[in-house]
Amino acid sequence: MAIILVVDDELGIRALLSEILTDEGHTVELAENAAQARAVRERMKPDLVLLDIWMPDVDGITLLKEWGASGLLTMPVIMMSGHGTIDTAVEATKFGALAFLEKPITLQKLLRAVEQGLARPGQRNGAPAAEHVPGGGGLPGVPGTMSVSSLPGGLPLPVAPPAGPQPQQSFDLDRPLREARDAFEKSYFEFHLAKEGGSMTRVAEKTGLERTHLYRKLKQLGVDLTRNKRGGL
Repeated sequence: MAIILVVDDELGIRALLSEILTDEGHTVELAENAAQARAVRERMKPDLVLLDIWMPDVDGITLLKEWGASGLLTMPVIMMSGHGTIDTAVEATKFGALAFLEKPITLQKLLRAVEQGLARPGQRNGAPAAEHVPGGGGLPGVPGTMSVSSLPGGLPLPVAPPAGPQPQQSFDLDRPLREARDAFEKSYFEFHLAKEGGSMTRVAEKTGLERTHLYRKLKQLGVDLTRNKRGGL
């Protein structure tokens, strides 16, 4: 998971983005102005920055230019604004921004932009991106790994049984309806939690439940929320 810096002068925006990104397993640092953003950038060297354009002291475009001019733009930066225009977006990308998000930011757009930003090839925190080893036949960017076909004698690696809840399960139906329903619902939610890496945000979106309702439901069913938890609820 990544260290993400959120820079926005609105407390509500900072809190919302922090909750969502923390739920996704990331470490989130917050700054309400350019001065705080500079300090966090120096101290934490974030993997990605979400930067608001309109701030009271120094605006986001100016801060972006400053980082670029001083060689500190070693991480992807995604600009945010509730009053953006095409010209603003073009200017932001001209000075090194990876993308531009218009407020109010939807969950899908935020997660997609963050995912693409973290997957961006090139430098992150000044370190070169891993490169694929030509002819290696193994995992991209991991020297020394081998594919099954390159093992001595062509012997396949033993395959471990899948871990965690499976899509198809058997249930004891010779019991009261409430017990059978609870057993099904518990398995259902455990499956989706495992599939989504413990992300309450993604499970809520997948199952169509509001997060607070989902949390209460999981507690009621006795679902272990720590087993697949990556970075907080």
